[in-house]
Amino acid sequence: MNHMDQVRMLEFPVNGDERGHLVIVEGLQDIPFEMKRLFYIFGSDPEVVRGQHANRKSQFVLINVAGTSKVKVKDGRGNEAIYCLNRPHTGLFIPTMVWKDMYDFSEDSVLLCISDEHYDPAEYIRNYDEYVKAVLEENE
Repeated sequence: MNHMDQVRMLEFPVNGDERGHLVIVEGLQDIPFEMKRLFYIFGSDPEVVRGQHANRKSQFVLINVAGTSKVKVKDGRGNEAIYCLNRPHTGLFIPTMVWKDMYDFSEDSVLLCISDEHYDPAEYIRNYDEYVKAVLEENE
């Protein structure tokens, strides 16, 4: 199974009036899972690369609620795609077993990460060669 086929941009409804805008993101409605963990990345320089891992169990939605960043996803078979996160009402859905690199952060970037799992370091694959091996084993 190629998990990268499931990677996709999500668009969230924007509500608001002359006072400003409001974006609501609800689990199992606007994103395809129940939320269990939120974290956000800010203060990263443009040359910093974050992520650099895949997850065996966790799925993610990444939203740049301020500023911009890019996300490169890979499937371990030589396929990759780059997404630009530059609107606070869109997010990138990343399922399990997809390698992700977040980079090219604007100075004002705040990247919100939503996950369906609590943090468990054992489910992270942080070495790309190990990731490629796990992808090949998964498809045997």
